[in-house]
Amino acid sequence: MTNNARIVFIGAGSMSFGLSTFRDIFNTKSLAGCTMVLVDTNPEALERMTALARIMNREGGAGLTIESTTDRRAALAGAGFVINSVAIDRNRLWKMDFEIPRKHGIRQTLGENGGPGGLFFTMRTLPLIFDIVRDMEELCPDALLINYANPESRIVLALAKYSKIKCLGLCHGIFMARGDICHMMDRSWFDLELWGAGLNHFQWVLGMRDRHTGEDLYPRFREIEKTFDPAFQPLSRRLMNSFGYWPTCSDDHLGEYVPYGWEGGEHGYDFAADERERAELKTTIEGVLAGGPLPDEWRHGPAERSDQVIEAILHNSHRYLESAVLHNRGAIPNLPADLAVEVPAIVDSAGVHPVSLGPLPDPIAKLLSVQASVQQLAVEAAVHASKELALQALLVDPVVNSTTAAQALLDELWEINRPYIRPCV
Repeated sequence: MTNNARIVFIGAGSMSFGLSTFRDIFNTKSLAGCTMVLVDTNPEALERMTALARIMNREGGAGLTIESTTDRRAALAGAGFVINSVAIDRNRLWKMDFEIPRKHGIRQTLGENGGPGGLFFTMRTLPLIFDIVRDMEELCPDALLINYANPESRIVLALAKYSKIKCLGLCHGIFMARGDICHMMDRSWFDLELWGAGLNHFQWVLGMRDRHTGEDLYPRFREIEKTFDPAFQPLSRRLMNSFGYWPTCSDDHLGEYVPYGWEGGEHGYDFAADERERAELKTTIEGVLAGGPLPDEWRHGPAERSDQVIEAILHNSHRYLESAVLHNRGAIPNLPADLAVEVPAIVDSAGVHPVSLGPLPDPIAKLLSVQASVQQLAVEAAVHASKELALQALLVDPVVNSTTAAQALLDELWEINRPYIRPCV
């Protein structure tokens, strides 16, 4: 490919993912000459983010052509890369995903990627993802889909099994872990390198080293952890002390996958804070659109690393990604091959290549294997719009502790999500 690639960003009206993607794309000059097409079904949000994209493109000297449309198919024709950040009525439905199981006695943490909430995120999201992918198969079959949307593992697994479209997921969970470790060790972010493998939001840090000297920092970290503030990430620390390695990316995220996840806190997602932050971000964006300065942090990337993936494929530059969500196929040999895993990767003009760190320690692999079965069943339930398979996925999930509760919450959430549930194949 050359620098006339067409980059389509679906869900570009999202202020949070929109801004982080713009920080990637418009703070590099390596994509100059490409066209970026912003797509959203909300014309007002699309207009706002298109205006911001043009300012950031100009201010960063990135040299891209910016287009926008509400017509997804028109945007996809001839695309080389498709970035996806779609969500369906995100906060309203997510609240129900969390509150209805809790009403029936199910103790979730976030209700997004695991537990009953994770199941219904999957049930309503996969049909929309497959709509996008079927358009890609027709209009840009060689394009790479770069997915940000949750549930990452289930989306990547479903596409690997039921589509020929190339796909990877990007998540900043490994960086959240890096931030926590730097905080505990009182070290600079830039001094630390991590190597991790596992599932999305359930990776395990298998190595941590000083970037400059190569020193193994795990022995020192384990000593520091013993006396650090006990209120900080208590579940992650208990798991490290039990299994020997630090799990990513936070107590609430990894807590979605284990029956005792609530011990790290079961408050759920902070929707009130989310709304406040969105309002503040909207105000800041409107200030920029009115002629105010770009905040300094917006002038720096990467945020999601989409630019690194695109640049590496266009220029064969062999970029290293600390983590990517990919179809396993042996990258973690003691997890099922038919599973989406999160591992480091190398990207070049031949595509995205998982970097195997070898088998996970056996107890960790056994812990993750439980969740593997849940994810596989949830994907099948969503792809086939099967209520029977959805119930089975709930009954396999370690977060679910009652058949009566499983049936009751399934009936309630199925009716709420019925407008979005339909077969994908």
